[in-house]
Amino acid sequence: MLFTSYAFIGFLCAGLIIYRLAPIKARPYILLALSYYFYAHAGLWCVIFIASTTVVTYLVTVKMGAMTAKRKKYLADSKDILAKEEARNYKARDKRSRRRVLIVGLLLTLGLLAVVKYTDFTITNINSLLDLVGSEGKIPLAGILMPMGISFYIFSTVGYMVDVYREAVTPTRNPFHTALFISFFPQLVQGPISRYGDISKDLFDPKPLGIESLKLGAMRVLWGFAKKLVIADRALVAVKLITGNPQEYTGIYVVAGMALYALELYADFTGGIDITIGAAQMFGIGVKENFVRPYFSKNVAEYWRRWHITMGTWFADYVFYPMSSCKLIRKISGALKKSRLPRRAAQRIPVYITSAVVWFATGLWHGASWNFILWGMLNFAVIMISQEFEPLYARFHGKFDGRIVRPDSAPYKAFAATRTIVILSCLRMLDCYGDVGTTFSAFGSIFTGGAAGAAGTGIAAGAAGAAGAAGVGGFISAVGLDWFDVVILLAGTIILFAVSMLQRKGSVRGRLFAAPFALRVGIIIAVAVAVVLFGAYGPGYDVGQFIYNRF
Repeated sequence: MLFTSYAFIGFLCAGLIIYRLAPIKARPYILLALSYYFYAHAGLWCVIFIASTTVVTYLVTVKMGAMTAKRKKYLADSKDILAKEEARNYKARDKRSRRRVLIVGLLLTLGLLAVVKYTDFTITNINSLLDLVGSEGKIPLAGILMPMGISFYIFSTVGYMVDVYREAVTPTRNPFHTALFISFFPQLVQGPISRYGDISKDLFDPKPLGIESLKLGAMRVLWGFAKKLVIADRALVAVKLITGNPQEYTGIYVVAGMALYALELYADFTGGIDITIGAAQMFGIGVKENFVRPYFSKNVAEYWRRWHITMGTWFADYVFYPMSSCKLIRKISGALKKSRLPRRAAQRIPVYITSAVVWFATGLWHGASWNFILWGMLNFAVIMISQEFEPLYARFHGKFDGRIVRPDSAPYKAFAATRTIVILSCLRMLDCYGDVGTTFSAFGSIFTGGAAGAAGTGIAAGAAGAAGAAGVGGFISAVGLDWFDVVILLAGTIILFAVSMLQRKGSVRGRLFAAPFALRVGIIIAVAVAVVLFGAYGPGYDVGQFIYNRF
């Protein structure tokens, strides 16, 4: 059930009516039923997967919670007769026992994700190795269909189990509450990756709902529809044409495709998250923000602190920091400190190792293919190189501060943000083209020319940068657009930029609803009309799937 489908709109409206009419104590169970009904539209097999994950998560967290409670009670009852050494040993034994339970839970949940998502990838690579050694035998692909949203809800469950192990949260003993946390429908498709401690109170202990949350949530949903249908799906037409025909669309078309993909990806993903957060708010559920004006970032590291925030913090809290403090990394760090390496190198190498693992895992999470793995490692390389050159940047700015451009000036910030977007657009080509060789070929064509021959003289003129209207018009039509589309995309980009600028001073929706009634209603109607009139929406139109649905 796609977020922008008529079926979802009807489902959301009906669900809100049922939820708001139900007694407060029954609302978590109503929400659970709605979530499973929503998920069942993806197929019964998807329900089996998520239900299995829920059973494992419930048993593991309840077991660890019971062990923690038993330990605390024993220590409290025995504090006057238990020696410090005995108490310490008892705590250590309890921690080892809980760790074993946690490992079982992680193996079952992450193992399920690995089997579903990476079996065919593994088989394909084994077959490639067999080809290299001249073997004629081939392992047939398993062809396992990946359940919708499995990467997101598995990560949420892993975070929950680890938090229970760390005693950061107290697990629920209500299996329906565990099921609701894992299956909450607005965030099931493309995140955010919620933490149990952040969302459980709203889910399990709902408060009386006011009209304010309904209005603000509905406006957020409408804004998400506008981003997705008016901007993202319009840019998608050109992006699919350019990247789907890499032999014909080269040179300047590649540049145009990457620029349009940057716009499409932002409008698509943030639009989907707007619908998620807005829909959850209409039910009185607070969901974490997942973006903070990422295209204003001055470098790639800052971008990843602003883009898909819940994924970044998940990898930091559950992979990077635990790995940084594990015995192996501590041993490597100790050995490097005793070596003859420069002090900075000895300090940084363990960080390199840990960061490389995180970015390898991030790439693999995005997709079971080498293009995503390379994408992750290139992000790692750019960030590490940038960090290593920070002392050089500081000396440069110290010497030339005020003579060229101040780092805190608007022109420099604009330059830095543009540079970041260009770097990221180059890296994203691995996502767009889906193949490492094709990506490098397309990237190389930017510098070697070759502006596509299949589109005729109008395209050639446009590709060559001709200023004439015929050349520009031919270029636009060659990528599947027309002047109306270009005007809409330009207007949409300007509006997105303006809204991002306004968000720096607080919630745009909050200020909108504090504005005079006529202005408020006028803007809302204008956005709704834009979705209906300009959105890629309606009978016979194949609305594009959200990009992050496939992850």
